[in-house]
Amino acid sequence: MLSEKMQAAMNKQINAELHSAYIYLSMSAYFESQNLPGAASWMRVQAQEEVVHAMKFFDFIHERLGRVLLAPVDGVPTEWASPLAVFEDAFKHEQKISGMINDLVNLAVDERDHAANSFLMWFVDEQVEEEASADAVVQQLKLVGDSGHALYMFDHELGARQA
Repeated sequence: MLSEKMQAAMNKQINAELHSAYIYLSMSAYFESQNLPGAASWMRVQAQEEVVHAMKFFDFIHERLGRVLLAPVDGVPTEWASPLAVFEDAFKHEQKISGMINDLVNLAVDERDHAANSFLMWFVDEQVEEEASADAVVQQLKLVGDSGHALYMFDHELGARQA
């Protein structure tokens, strides 16, 4: 059974994961408006992953006889200065989520909740991948610079990402 403190923290994480999905959908919509369908698709796949993450927490809380309490999801940005700015924001956001996951792990350790700690290790590993993926795109977009042709080619590459 989950402690009230762990349940509240995991409910907060569900909200953060759903907020992440909302952010990535907004980024996808931005890229669609910029005629960058590959980047839009990349962000849509990312949004789907975030919903999966939220549902993992949702199910875990129920498996541990806890109660899921959904809170409103905050609004998100809708405009960025450039494709690079979008992916820089995505990278910063993933770093923030990593910090939240680390806080959950620390709470699980403090409460000696071995089941929660085991469950959270998947997210620790996932966040390493999430940060690396976003940072790789940031670094590649820096190489692209202001070249429209290179951005066109890179957008095509981003569109190859599968869910």
